[in-house]
Amino acid sequence: MGRYLIGRLGQSVVVLFLVSLIGFMILNLAPGGPLSQFALTPGMSQADIQRLAVQMGLDRPLIVQYIDWLGRLLRGDWGESFRDGRPVLAIIVEHLWATLLLMGTSMAISIVVGTLVGIAGAIRRYSIFDYLATVGAMVALSIPTFWFGLVAIYLFALKLAWLPAGNMITIGDGSVLDYLHHLVMPALVLALVNVAIWSRYMRSSTLDVLHQDFVRTARAKGLPRYRVLVHHIVRNALLPMITLGGLQLPTILGGALVAETVFTWPGMGRLFLDSIGYSDYPVVMGILMLSAIFVLLGNLLADLLVALADPRVRLA
Repeated sequence: MGRYLIGRLGQSVVVLFLVSLIGFMILNLAPGGPLSQFALTPGMSQADIQRLAVQMGLDRPLIVQYIDWLGRLLRGDWGESFRDGRPVLAIIVEHLWATLLLMGTSMAISIVVGTLVGIAGAIRRYSIFDYLATVGAMVALSIPTFWFGLVAIYLFALKLAWLPAGNMITIGDGSVLDYLHHLVMPALVLALVNVAIWSRYMRSSTLDVLHQDFVRTARAKGLPRYRVLVHHIVRNALLPMITLGGLQLPTILGGALVAETVFTWPGMGRLFLDSIGYSDYPVVMGILMLSAIFVLLGNLLADLLVALADPRVRLA
């Protein structure tokens, strides 16, 4: 186990290095550059822009800028925002809680609902419920998340006035119930596509386990149907789903970006888009690196959980 963790950590370091290098180069080679926001400022001359470039170190070769940025990152200095000069890490931390709340809620809904629907569809194969679940999953996977968000806003916020159209809290309130009231719609919209994915994978995994010899043996021993289902079928069918949970983390991050934009949710996804619009490259790179760390940790955690849940799996 120790050698496995050391090996995975080494691979993660290499991946993070490549992500940082590719991301830094693509951002800084994009048309306009980080000082493009100042070009439209009234009274800002070309000499002023050049002076800013020198002050911010943007006149140096790109590889030198990257080495300097990477060195400061390794020392815990994520840089300062081009937009307001604040530390990048402080800006990200301000928005991190909102994204974790949205992602955690939507992932919990996806896992619970998707697992139950998948198991029910496998046990009642070719039933009306199974057909409806299959059609619903195909529809959910075929329609973009932002469309579901706009429809939900139109229906539940504008027409029925049951839920707020956006934001995280009501100004002047900030109670727990107010948080939940604002969380319902974006979390359900973000979870909708993931429920479809989980239910389809869970159905296939359950069908594979249903025909295994140990299930037939358990039934032949006269074990209660509930015990066979919970202790033999579901327990083994969930093993591939643990790996799926780690692999789905990038999908949830991407969906959170869309959902936060549609619902004006003050998380990292909205911050990412705003930072790109302002050419605030230090903040964009900070979000990119933090997202990569989350994905790598999610995959590592999934592998460890599989090894703990299935004694046949050995990490070496």
